[in-house]
Amino acid sequence: MKYRHSYHAGNFADLHKHVTLLALLTALKKKDKGFLYFDTHAGRGGYQLAQQTPEAAAGIGRFDRAEPEAAELRAYAALLGRLRAARGNRHFYPGSPLIAASELRPQDRAVCVELQGSEAHALEGELAKLGAAHPGARLRAERADGFALLRAALPPPERRALVFIDPPYEEARGEFARVAAAVADGLERFATGVFAAWYPIKEQRVAAAWHADWLRHIAAPTLASELWLYPRDSRVALNGSGLLIVNPPWQIEQRMRTWLAELGACLSVGSSGGTQVRMLSQSR
Repeated sequence: MKYRHSYHAGNFADLHKHVTLLALLTALKKKDKGFLYFDTHAGRGGYQLAQQTPEAAAGIGRFDRAEPEAAELRAYAALLGRLRAARGNRHFYPGSPLIAASELRPQDRAVCVELQGSEAHALEGELAKLGAAHPGARLRAERADGFALLRAALPPPERRALVFIDPPYEEARGEFARVAAAVADGLERFATGVFAAWYPIKEQRVAAAWHADWLRHIAAPTLASELWLYPRDSRVALNGSGLLIVNPPWQIEQRMRTWLAELGACLSVGSSGGTQVRMLSQSR
């Protein structure tokens, strides 16, 4: 596997997925009962962006200069500020494991999985730092195949879970199928879990086929959230970012319409961009 997320950290897709992740965590925390956060492709946890890549400059660079209005965007900006202050580094960029781990309560638990050895080692260090600052936090890093470990983790003893799936899509066709299969299997084991699966938008026909295949395998209610900066039928490396959220918490869809449109406007590079939030399936 050649993929290293450090080359893409802080890009527009990261902002889409990380604001969504924080919103989902906030929704789950409205109930006192604890939950499991499971990250199948966690990466190294945190990234240093002192020398911003063009992708980061167009993503987190633009967001840092904005003054967000939506509550979800303000919450994300505040979280970035706290984590950067804790590191004494205004260029620090947290990945999904640190965002989740920093938000968990004593009754919650996180399992963050990464397959690549160097990335997994860095992830373990990042979670250890966070755990030292928050005694009692239940955080675990694992070096393993996240899909394989997920099967053993469900159903969780907490009977509540958020599963975050963000693979590199190096072999896109196979990865799309594997993500759908993992979610379908997870729902068989734990039908009430919340699953959030990220996917790249490079061509509209591929995204449409992905949604159609999803509906053939997964009957649970699924919310599709998409943000794109470039025409969806062009051959730019990454035109847009998508998330499929299974069993979305109450009011997530309505609130997402507001903050995602604002985020899209903040990151816009022209008239070809846009956002969309819609239910793919509402059957139960």
